[in-house]
Amino acid sequence: MKNPAGRLIGPIFEPPGQRALYATKPAESRGRLYPEPESATRTCYQRDRDRIIHSTAFRRLKHKTQVFVQHEGDYYRTRLTHSLEVSQIARSLARVLALDEDLAETIALSHDLGHTPFGHAGEEALNEATREFSGFDHNAHALKLVTQLEHRYARFDGLNLTWEALEGLVKHNGPLSGGPVAEPIASFDARWPLELSSWPGLEAQVAALADDIAYVNHDIDDGLRAGLFSIGDLGDVPLAGGHARDVGASNGELELSRFIGEIVRRLMGALIVDLIAETRRRIAGANPCSAAAVRAHNGPVAAFSAAMAAEIAALKAFLFERMYRHPRVMESVGKAKQVVAELFASLSADPALLPPDWAAACGGPRDAATAAVVRDYIAGMTDRFALEEHAKITHTEIAL
Repeated sequence: MKNPAGRLIGPIFEPPGQRALYATKPAESRGRLYPEPESATRTCYQRDRDRIIHSTAFRRLKHKTQVFVQHEGDYYRTRLTHSLEVSQIARSLARVLALDEDLAETIALSHDLGHTPFGHAGEEALNEATREFSGFDHNAHALKLVTQLEHRYARFDGLNLTWEALEGLVKHNGPLSGGPVAEPIASFDARWPLELSSWPGLEAQVAALADDIAYVNHDIDDGLRAGLFSIGDLGDVPLAGGHARDVGASNGELELSRFIGEIVRRLMGALIVDLIAETRRRIAGANPCSAAAVRAHNGPVAAFSAAMAAEIAALKAFLFERMYRHPRVMESVGKAKQVVAELFASLSADPALLPPDWAAACGGPRDAATAAVVRDYIAGMTDRFALEEHAKITHTEIAL
């Protein structure tokens, strides 16, 4: 294995098992920004995965909302449970396609690290509050977390992940080209290029699609449990409707938990089978002989079929309308945005309200340096901590 300067820095443990030619190989990794001896018992990607799991940012996902806020109850997904579900699907897909399972799992576990408290509502509010200071992007913040903000090691900031893990984190949804790139990504890319205009390796592509599979299924689960829509409402919904009817025809009337279990496993199975078939078809057509050939291909190699992609889009449209824009959810969204906006305004105006180590990195009130520090501080908050800090600073309690 080599670091960016090309010097060998340690042994690589290659586990038994045959990877495809187009898989990412640990022994061919481009290394880490800061040279380290590699483990004798783990591949570099296994080590990346373990560093993500042991990070502070990963633990905080336990108390960060996926769609619902905390008062909705313990049954619903958080960013942590969602990330675990995505990693399970990504690892299974990688195994079937003979990819590096550990790299796919690493990217899946890290893909939501940069999310704010209160789900997308928090991100929208923080982006709006910081618009004059380049805004906020959760993917860029995830990169900043794993390269700067995590302080676990004596010799460097961040987690010192491999190039392939960082590339997958930044580009799992595809190339970053044709428009402006968020500052944390641009500045890191200038230091260690991530080839932003190319597609990532197949492990990252699979992790991104595993995210789609996980969230459409668990949003159906959460939406039904919360009563935002009913079993009957699913009847005419593309993709989900057919499976809902099949479950009813095969089993008669079921208690809600059993119905959800049946529809989710059928829907998830259909999505996975389609993804594997279409990806194998594309692999056969492109015939990539290496991970580099996957990156150089003129489009994604991992994908759903066109017909399945259209049905997924229709299902997402249903969920957007009936779940994400449901009055119960929107009421909490408005309050969550208020919390984030007022936290940013208060902390930017008086950086002394921040913990001492954060305050020391600030400039003057409301300047660009202070805004960047406050943005990072708020982005790291859990839902519960954000509410507590807001109440302490503004002397106003907001119940979500």
